[in-house]
Amino acid sequence: MVLSKPAKYVEQEPSVSRFKKKDAKLEEPVKKEDENEPKKEVVAIDPKKIFRVTFNEITPKAIRAAFDKPRQVDTHLVDAQQARRVLDRIVGYKVSPILWDKVRRGLSAGRVQTVALRLIVEREMLIRAFVPQEYWTIHAMLDAGQPPLFEAKLFKHNGEDIAVSNQETADKIVTAVSKAKWQVASVAQKEKKRNPPPPFTTSKLQQAAYNRLRYTAKRTMSLAQKLYEGVELGDEGSVALITYMRTDSVHVSNDALIQVRELIPERFGSNYLPEKPNYYKSKKDAQEAHEAVRPTDAMRAPEDVRKYLDEDLFKLYQLIWQRFVASQMLPAIFDQTTIDISADDYTFRATGTVQKFDGYLRVYQMPASIADREEDEKDDEGEGRALPQVAEGQTLRLDKIRPDQHFTEPPPRFNDATLVKELEEDGIGRPSTYASIISTIVEREYVTKNQGRFSPTMLGERVSVLLVKSFEDIFDVTFTARLEEELDEIEEGKLPWREAVKEFWEKFVIDLDKAGDEMLSYKAGIPTGKKCEKCGQGELLERISRHGFFLGCSRYPECDFIQDLSPELPEETSGEPKTEYCDNCGKEMAIKRGRFGTFLACNRLPGLQDHAPPRPGHAHCAPAR
Repeated sequence: MVLSKPAKYVEQEPSVSRFKKKDAKLEEPVKKEDENEPKKEVVAIDPKKIFRVTFNEITPKAIRAAFDKPRQVDTHLVDAQQARRVLDRIVGYKVSPILWDKVRRGLSAGRVQTVALRLIVEREMLIRAFVPQEYWTIHAMLDAGQPPLFEAKLFKHNGEDIAVSNQETADKIVTAVSKAKWQVASVAQKEKKRNPPPPFTTSKLQQAAYNRLRYTAKRTMSLAQKLYEGVELGDEGSVALITYMRTDSVHVSNDALIQVRELIPERFGSNYLPEKPNYYKSKKDAQEAHEAVRPTDAMRAPEDVRKYLDEDLFKLYQLIWQRFVASQMLPAIFDQTTIDISADDYTFRATGTVQKFDGYLRVYQMPASIADREEDEKDDEGEGRALPQVAEGQTLRLDKIRPDQHFTEPPPRFNDATLVKELEEDGIGRPSTYASIISTIVEREYVTKNQGRFSPTMLGERVSVLLVKSFEDIFDVTFTARLEEELDEIEEGKLPWREAVKEFWEKFVIDLDKAGDEMLSYKAGIPTGKKCEKCGQGELLERISRHGFFLGCSRYPECDFIQDLSPELPEETSGEPKTEYCDNCGKEMAIKRGRFGTFLACNRLPGLQDHAPPRPGHAHCAPAR
């Protein structure tokens, strides 16, 4: 958080308002100053007497310390921010009008926003082009003469990796090993450590909040803002519970480390505290402008403030507190056993991992669903699976064998967590922009969310294709990431900001001129190469109206053939319904019907049974009071 503090203020005449209060009567207009009167001298402020005050948390101690040590304004930081704003406006203000002219008004393009849309559209293209491949796995249930029975999976054939691609091959293997002698080939036991994760950065907080709490990035940042600004805690008044929530740093202050190292032995026992504090490295391009997201007071446990917080605020604060405390605890320790079993020329493998010491997992447990676990919490194969004591060369009895058919799956669609992760890994955008990027592409109706995952709309696909074709370099993932690196170089004083903007403009203006002339227009109609089904003479053109995309005959108005291309929502949902959550409040959504068709709406939407949303697709609740 940053405030500017002038050392000297210019004395000015107070401005005269025509209104004193809401219900005050209209006063006489202020008389214009006489041109003959001498003008008052304007006193210039010396830039060297303007200071910058920075703090990471809204607490009395942090703010007093910040004002005790103000610093000069860093012109490199100012230049980097100015360059970022100029670049964003150049792209937004120049490209968006082209979309208005070619597609429809109200659309927008953005230097980072369009790249995020491109990622979603290209992922959808991969999914559509994906061809499933069949494969089989073979599992054997074995008896070692003492409980428990344990399962081993086909691993190798003649010492080489094996892939079983069809049922015929699987049946041959099953027949061969059913008559084989099953014998323990090797037993390996080792101790494995799982290190605690670092405290949250913005992106990691958004990912964990989605995976664990199903909060969208926008919802997470809204709640975190409230925790940062302060919450009323009874007699204590308004208290800031967390540090600044827009950061890419994992750095933690010495005061916070001392405090949490006092808390851990007191609350969990001295055997959970490492000899020295755990230090973590930020990613290479981190700005390190703020600390990691952490509680302002680690001693303020979640249960101590639960009665003052609503459910969503409490859950997010608990998540931040648990992650921070866990980051300064000892690793979890597991005993891992790997048993290789030979059956003629085939090798099967059984693995079992048993927790020996919970360590940081005492505080920061993993989600129940493996699919929802964060990257730094990947589980070991066979975790929690008990294996019997066996010795090398021991003969085993085959209890039963089971071949399973599988099909490869396409890459999954992005959700809030995985999209933020992708943007971060590609070096696109900044911690403060992830939530707004996602919100923008949803609000522009470029993407929809189904079961929490993003799918591009027909509009989003068409816009992405048009923009990428006309501005291939500008909306390229690598180019955008390189531009972020240049902004970092400006911040470090290695590159003049005007030079970076000039270089971008010289490349951009060429594409801009071409796009104005050459970009296809859905208003005029884009040829499809298909003949009109009605007259057989005209060519079908793809166009857009206020109702969506459609095919129309090129001979209009002589031929009035129209074919709607807008996808329809299914009348009924098949199978077990899955839960959707509202972006505003996090509560469950419900499928409703209105005069525009079916739509998703929050259960807290007032008058839901009588009102349809302003547009089909998605309706949100009124803000909680």
